[in-house]
Amino acid sequence: MARRGRRWFAHLFVVAVMVGDWPLSASAEDTLIWLLRDLPPLTIFEGPQKGQGAVDQLLPILIEHLPEYRHQVLHVNRARGTQMMREPSFTCDPSLLWTSERAKYVVFSTQAFVVVSNGVMIRRSQQDVMAPFIVEDQFDLPAFLEAHNTRLGATAERSYGPVIDEQLKHADPHTLALHYGNDALGSLLQMQRLGRLEAVLGYWTEIRYHAMQQGIDPQDLVFFPIKGSMPYQRTYIGCSNTAQGRQAIERINQLLRDTPQTQAQQSYASWLDPATREHYLHDNPSFFQDSAEP
Repeated sequence: MARRGRRWFAHLFVVAVMVGDWPLSASAEDTLIWLLRDLPPLTIFEGPQKGQGAVDQLLPILIEHLPEYRHQVLHVNRARGTQMMREPSFTCDPSLLWTSERAKYVVFSTQAFVVVSNGVMIRRSQQDVMAPFIVEDQFDLPAFLEAHNTRLGATAERSYGPVIDEQLKHADPHTLALHYGNDALGSLLQMQRLGRLEAVLGYWTEIRYHAMQQGIDPQDLVFFPIKGSMPYQRTYIGCSNTAQGRQAIERINQLLRDTPQTQAQQSYASWLDPATREHYLHDNPSFFQDSAEP
């Protein structure tokens, strides 16, 4: 990651990823619990790049500018995070996709970030077998799910964006391998290596990172965007839809309005492969033209 991006983020947004309480101001009473998931390169829990993800650097100023709260950071998987957000608690997640289902129990901020969309990863050795599902360098997910002799790995209770979520909703359960564990993606990659599934859903940057952690050469993997989905996804800060959560989002929106976004996008872009990075930075100005609300 570029040093300038790291320095800027250190002065901008997210607390070092440590479980525990943030130092209190004299008036702090309520405890705001921040839910972080292992989602490289946004959040990185382990390894030499621990705490250096783009969102890892998105919480000191945010927390610094909310001194009226006691702050606690928890590492959770997607399923546990969803459960906590559904409860009448005071919890916030700094990297959520908007969905109509989540909007029933989560209050969302204005746009916090833009990322390259989720897609499908297959093993390079299986590219010829998977050829019927690849159309103009995009993956035909409905055709794959309707084949019934293939399996797709995905993280349970995670949103992959509206197009993909809708396709998964109508899929035969036998074609889906849903994983609930803390290292869900790493486990799915191992299942794929053992031939127990043919494709894995996720962000390419996240898949590549976890592949290296699992001893899998990223060069042995091929990533495809999903046919019909948008190339980028907007992420938001979401808090539990309670009086406390709604009040916190009002304060967070004010901070987001006062925060320059260009360097944040540059920092994220440094994790992308060169070709994807070029497209991402070229498209960057359009991210903020109509992005105020989810």
